[in-house]
Amino acid sequence: MKFLIVGLGSMGKRRIRNLQYLKAGEIVGFDLREDRREEAEKKYGIRTFGDFEKAMAEKPDALIISTPPDLHMKYATIAARRNKHFFTEASVVDEGMDELIDLIKDKKIVAAPSCTMRFHPAIKKIKELVDERTVGGPLAFTYHSGQYLPDWHPWEDYRKFYVAKRATGAAREIVPFEIVWLTWLLGDVDAVSCLKGKVSDLDVDIDDTYQALLKFKSGVLGHVLVDVISRAPTRVFRLLGEEGVVEWDRSANIVKVFKAGEKKWGEYQAEEGKPEKGYIVGEGMYVEEMERFVRAIEGKERYPYSFTEDRKILEILYAAEKSSDTGRQVSLSAG
Repeated sequence: MKFLIVGLGSMGKRRIRNLQYLKAGEIVGFDLREDRREEAEKKYGIRTFGDFEKAMAEKPDALIISTPPDLHMKYATIAARRNKHFFTEASVVDEGMDELIDLIKDKKIVAAPSCTMRFHPAIKKIKELVDERTVGGPLAFTYHSGQYLPDWHPWEDYRKFYVAKRATGAAREIVPFEIVWLTWLLGDVDAVSCLKGKVSDLDVDIDDTYQALLKFKSGVLGHVLVDVISRAPTRVFRLLGEEGVVEWDRSANIVKVFKAGEKKWGEYQAEEGKPEKGYIVGEGMYVEEMERFVRAIEGKERYPYSFTEDRKILEILYAAEKSSDTGRQVSLSAG
């Protein structure tokens, strides 16, 4: 197969590495920035183009869309209309998504929105524990996902890429990124209460902190804190079950389980793979995500997440923001 990487920034380069690791096929790249094209050519030995139509003239079988989020639908729609398989990075802007869903409905192409965290070894273990009711039925949880915004891309000014814009702001983007796996774990969300705002002195006009309370249709209650002000990278999850507790602290690479009947803790290793130089998170889950996309194209399995599901996740984000703006709980039942 031949893959076209649309956007050669941080995630675009990561996807090149993923596909090369998988030996998935030939890779070409597109980016308007000459410096990014030169870097990709030098680092990964691929051919690149500064003109999108010239890149498409290479007749790729699939597009990997790694642009800023507000451009995802533009390139996804082009791919769909030209009957190309495509993958998009995590969503935060839904403009054009309903039209895309209608467009791909009857097409025999793989349309794959990112669901990266579902491939994290710790999340997969937590999902297994919940499904097997290792600690009984889930009752409540708290989750904190935090990272200091200037540390995201230490090689560039955080004020000059898409995370500094309100529509695609860093914390705003991470809320659905995390809810994708929380709903996989615990089901649909029924109602949201949220407070968000800018509490730091970061030189950007975005909300840098989201505090959300989620009520799931199953009755589970959850608290999610997403921020881009935490000076230490943080992912900490604690789930209370009828018969025990599940804990995950990413910094320790361990999932811990307390079983009330045994009155003791057990541990499971959850290594996420070695991070690339300059990155914080390991490559393993991204490689697996690309592998699942490739296998779906080959007809070996279905890709495990759809744009219809992604649209529902964004509705949770927008309900959270509406709650913060109005000071009221927002129900998603009608949707």
